[in-house]
Order: sequence, then structure tokens, then C-alpha cells
Amino acid sequence: MRTGPRKKKNFVFSRLNVLFFIVFALFSILILRLGFVQIVEGETHLKSLERTSNATARIDAPRGLMYDRFGYVVVDNELELSLTYTSQSQTRDTEEMLDVARKLEQLIEVDTSKITERDRKDYWLLQASREERLELVSLEERKEIDDPQEEYALELERITDEHLNSLTEEDERILAIFRQMNQGYALTPQRIKRDISEEEAHSIAEKLDELPGVDILRDSRRKYPYGNSLRSVFGNTGSIPREQLNNYLAKGYERSDIVGTSYLELQYEDVLRGQKAVVESTTTSSAGDMIEQTINEQLGSRGNDLVLAIDMEMQQYLDDIVERRISQNLGAFINEGSAYVVMMDPKTGDILAMTGYSTNQENDHIGVVNKAFEMGSSIKGASVLTGFQTGVASPGTVFYDRPIDLPGTPIKKSVRNYGAVSSQRALEVSSNVYMFEIAMRMAGYNYNSKCCWNSETIERAYNEARYYFSQFGLGTETGIDLPSEYTGVNGGVQQAGNLLDLMIGQFDTYTTMQLAQYISTIANDGYRMQPRLVTEIREPSADKDSRGAVVQQFEPRVLNRIDMTDAQIRDVQQGFRRVSTNGTASRFFANKTYTTATKTGTAQIRVAVGEGENRRFIDGNNQALVGYAPYDDPEVAFAIIVPYAKRDSAPGANADLARDIGAEMLDTYFELKERREGPTLADDPVLEDFEGND
Repeated sequence: MRTGPRKKKNFVFSRLNVLFFIVFALFSILILRLGFVQIVEGETHLKSLERTSNATARIDAPRGLMYDRFGYVVVDNELELSLTYTSQSQTRDTEEMLDVARKLEQLIEVDTSKITERDRKDYWLLQASREERLELVSLEERKEIDDPQEEYALELERITDEHLNSLTEEDERILAIFRQMNQGYALTPQRIKRDISEEEAHSIAEKLDELPGVDILRDSRRKYPYGNSLRSVFGNTGSIPREQLNNYLAKGYERSDIVGTSYLELQYEDVLRGQKAVVESTTTSSAGDMIEQTINEQLGSRGNDLVLAIDMEMQQYLDDIVERRISQNLGAFINEGSAYVVMMDPKTGDILAMTGYSTNQENDHIGVVNKAFEMGSSIKGASVLTGFQTGVASPGTVFYDRPIDLPGTPIKKSVRNYGAVSSQRALEVSSNVYMFEIAMRMAGYNYNSKCCWNSETIERAYNEARYYFSQFGLGTETGIDLPSEYTGVNGGVQQAGNLLDLMIGQFDTYTTMQLAQYISTIANDGYRMQPRLVTEIREPSADKDSRGAVVQQFEPRVLNRIDMTDAQIRDVQQGFRRVSTNGTASRFFANKTYTTATKTGTAQIRVAVGEGENRRFIDGNNQALVGYAPYDDPEVAFAIIVPYAKRDSAPGANADLARDIGAEMLDTYFELKERREGPTLADDPVLEDFEGND
């Protein structure tokens, strides 16, 4: 019976059946899957083959320009290319950033001057091996430290000069780039270098695929055609300050935006800011091939322009007058030489020119609003009018000028004993005693009878004096359109003797801008005008030589009218006129072709010099001069302060600096009314030194 072969055949057949069944099952699953893909998921996969992507790019627009009152561009823009880095995630990849920095170091010139010792230490630790770091802080020490920041601080502390000296010049350049990459915010472009050359841009563009996060952007920065004149007043631009970030983001700014960070740039940020261009790109692709691309572009525009009250031609002359006069008389100062001047239209508040110069700082124009000094007798117009208003004197009141000897106070007197003086005569010769009489009587004290005042009446007199002084702008904000205006310093201890000092400008301190507003108020028949640097906002014009349409025009603003009567104000005006014709300024203004009213001032001060054991005090003077012209119809008022000059009797002293500056300044002003040539462009226009958020 032959059964073996049949069994074998049946076994093979059974195995084939199983195999066919498995194959059938697999094909069935595949068919079902294909059906599912086509029927159920077909739309999804079709979308993946026909993909549409949207991208939006925002391109920075230049800031608005600034013009002077005659249409000369004083703040311009210069287009440039900037190299930027954007971190690719919220947590920055240090190794990748270092690699990018090393590659960029081969492609660009880099400034290493801003690198700090802390930067070098951080970089040295980044480069150090584990063994080198263990040499700084041992493993045993690390085990005892729970806080990683404390451990890192200990490492930093133990890095020596020898460690830092191992850094090469190449390391320094890499560090400078890495330092800039690390500034700012994650996922936000950070400027590594501004104003890259065409050669640098070309080299970088060729290697962009090797430089993740690196890009080249169109950028602009401020250019100052007239050099450093008013440079500090125009202000700076830079990255958004960290403490202001949320405020700017709420206004629609981006983290990488450039904003005004000081003075006019900050004050008028909303006006000067450009409207970004927006480019929206919609791309449709099928099976990896682009079949359609639509680009919608919303054009950007430069920010609105500012028209300033400044006369740039007069400004340049004033800068030169002050710098030349101070530089030629350095021996007349205790330390560095300096002077501050404001020229103002008393009827409108327009700031026609303002300058500040010191041998240590040179361009200190902003010092007219943020530096305060004792102004001496220049403020006596406010003192006399305060006496009138409080009823202790009136136009024509005569006081006897002689030394005043108060208990516990050094003898107080005028330069010489003038005898009987009226209010106008007191201003003409600058009688201190006339002001002392006003002060004493305000406090209820009669010098002849030696009676009677007390702490209460003295305090009341201080308060009254400062209240009326503030009506002229002394000791209070002037309202000028600049941020962070300084208001001066209250002299402090309110003793009886100091009350007398207050009335002759030798106690409280004031800024040059406050002094200019004070004299302008008297020139303007008692109306205190708000000083202004900006008179108009205009639309940007395609041609810089012509200004665009007016968006907003700022009308002159009266802040207050002082409480004194027209007759009282006129008495002081006439007293100031006598200063120019017969008094302390007559040698400089009596024979001019134009008429002036002026008031001189000399505050006696003590100046600290030296440090430590070598510190000592030297007696000095603050020279001041205020005035306006023409006398009958004022169009320019001015304030000048020359601080920390030597006493008149000291070797090398020059008691006439403020008056010399004032006379030459007014001569120039009236000459320009007859003939103008326009301001002189700088040989090398100044470019803004960009402010990052270091």
C-alpha cells in the first residue's frame, strides 16, 4: 500500500493554500487601504499635493526728517545694510551661535571696543575644557554648592588675567560678534553690525546657507548735515529699552524695532516713526512644483517730518561765539571752562538757538535744560516784582542802600553803598540791599527798628517768593517739548540770612532755559510763553528740499500771566533798559544800533577741586546776563550763564565773558536780519552712533 507520497503531496498543497490565503488577505488589506485613502482621506492627501503657503514680511521705513525754521534739513537719513542674527528657538543654541560667530569673523570687520572684562570671562568659560573649569572650582567644592548661579559666579571670580590673556585677537573678534548675537530677545532679529560694506554683504550672501539665523536687512541711520550742532538736543535712536518693551509692543511695535531713546527723537517718536512696508506672498504648489504665486505689497512711507523753531545759521554762529570765547579764556576758570545760552522769541516761545559748551564735554547743548546754577542778580527783576505784588514796595519806592548786619549772619551789602535808590535805580546799579529790604519786609522785619520776624514769617516769605518766581518759570518746569526737564534745586535750610540770598539769586538754582523764560515773560509784558522747539509736523516729501503738506501746526501757548500790573512790569522793563544805557551792561550795549534791555548777574560761589586729602574749596563766580531786543518791540530774548569762573580779582580772571558773548550774539542776530547766506554744511556729516540695548 503506497500511502507516503500522497501524504506528502497533501501536505504541500495545504501549505500552498495557507500561502495563497495570506497573499489574498494582504492584497485585500491593501485594496481596502487604497480605497480608504482615496475615498476617506483623498481630500486630505490632495491638499498635501496641492499646498498653499502664506508669508508676510515687514520692511522698516526711514524715520521722518527734521528741518530748521528756514527749511534746511538738520536731521537726515542715510540708507545702509545691516547684518542681523535671529535665534532659531526660545532656548538659544550656544554651540551653533559660536559656530556662526566664527564663520562671520572671517567675513566682516568688527569693532571690539565695547567688550567688557565680564564678556571675556564668559567667553573664556565657554571655550574652557572640563579640566580647566575643574581647576577653577574643584569637584568637591561643586558638590557643596546647590545653586548653579553661585557655582558660575565662583568660576568667574577665579578667572585670572593670565586666563584672559590666552584669548587671541581672533577670539576677541569672535566674542564681539557673539556678544551682539546674544543681545535682544529670542526669535527676534538682532543687529550684529550696521552699515556693512558691499564686499561684506556679497561674501555673507554667498554663505547664507551655512549661517543659520543670519540675514542682511535694509536699514537706515540718522545723519546730521551740520555736524554736532544741537546733536544732543536732536536725541538718539536705538533698540527698545527693556523696561519699555511691553508699552511699545502694545502699540504695535516689534521687538527688533528702532525707536527714539532721548530728547526730540523720543519726544516725537509717534510722529517720526515710519510706516513699514508689508509684503504678503501667497504660493500655491502641486506635487512640489509651484504653479501660482501672488504678491500683495503695501508700500511703506517715511515718518512725518518736524519743522523746528531753530535758526540753524544763527545756531552755528552762536556755537562758534561761545566756543571761541571760552577757549580763548581758559585761564579765567577754576576748572573747565563752560557756558550755556538760550535765544528765544518772547512772543511765541520759539527757541531760535541754544548752545552749551564745556572744555570737558564740548557739545553740551542739552545742558541748558538739565544743568542748574545760582544765577545771581540776573533774577532781580522777579525779586522787585515780587516785592511789588506782596505790597512791601511799589514803583518808585526808595530804600537806603547800606550794609545789612543781621545777628548770626555775615554782613550783607552791595558792591558799594549807593544810598537812596529807587526800584529802577536798584536794577541799574544792581543794588543787593534793595532786594534785602524786600526780603526782610516780606518776612515782617524792619531793619531800622530791628523788629520783628520769626520762623513762621520767614517760612511764609520763602513760600511767597518761590510762588511768584515760579510764575516767571524759575524753579518750575518751563514746558519745553523735551523729556526729563530739570527744575533746579531748592537751596535748603530756610534761615533768615538765606532768604536775603534767595532774592539776589544766590540760594536756589535755575536752568538756562528757566532763566530765558523768566526774561521773556518780562519782555512779553507778563505773559509766560511755553518754550518750543517744534512748530509744525509735515507729511514726508519726495524732494527733501521742499517740505510736505502741514499735518499739524502748533500755536504759541500762553502758560500764565503773572499777577503783577502793567505799571509794575513797565517799571522793571525801564530798570532793565537803564542797565543797558547807564548801568552794569552799558559798556557793551549803550552804543549799539539796536536797543536792548538787560540785567547782569554775578553769583558768588565756592567750587570744590581735588579729591580726598587734596580736596579744597576755591571762591568763584557764576557770570550771568539776561536781556531782550529791540527794547520797544522785543523779538529776541536771551539768557547766558558762564559758571565756575574765577573771582574778578584772581589772576587770569575775566569778568566780562557773559557780556562779551551777549554783545557779539546780538550783533550777529541783527546782521543776519540784513543778510543771510544759510548754514554751513559740515565737511564730514556726523552719523549716528547706534544705541543698542547693552
